[in-house]
Amino acid sequence: MEKKKVYKSYCPQYLGLDVFGDKWTLLIIRDMMIDGKRHFREFLQSEEKIASNILTNRLNMLEAEGIVTRHEDDSHKQKIIYSLTQKGIDLFPIIMAIAEWSVTYQPVDKEKADRAKQIIAGGAEAQKEVMRILRRQHLGKF
Repeated sequence: MEKKKVYKSYCPQYLGLDVFGDKWTLLIIRDMMIDGKRHFREFLQSEEKIASNILTNRLNMLEAEGIVTRHEDDSHKQKIIYSLTQKGIDLFPIIMAIAEWSVTYQPVDKEKADRAKQIIAGGAEAQKEVMRILRRQHLGKF
């Protein structure tokens, strides 16, 4: 019988932040969504330079939370490929809301800002299209 997790608070914001409330977790999700990263070494090569032990910890937590899955890569049996679940893909609007805030108030990289602005300018339809693409890439669904 599965033991039900007990939380300090059942506040909606607390519960969400309990899962994705540190920068590394959201950056891993961003790397999967925006940059198409799927392998451990690809995540290590991100410009923010996550430590391998932190990356391992966050990937394991994301898998335990049902946000990503892991499978052997058919092209190389010693490699693991990470995929977003629908629960993970549903975080895309949050990633874009953070990007929109940062484009407005932070000194963002122009090229990366332009990419975010393009999706933001397209509104909900553009976000839904990106999410459809992510479902195709990560879930094999259209």
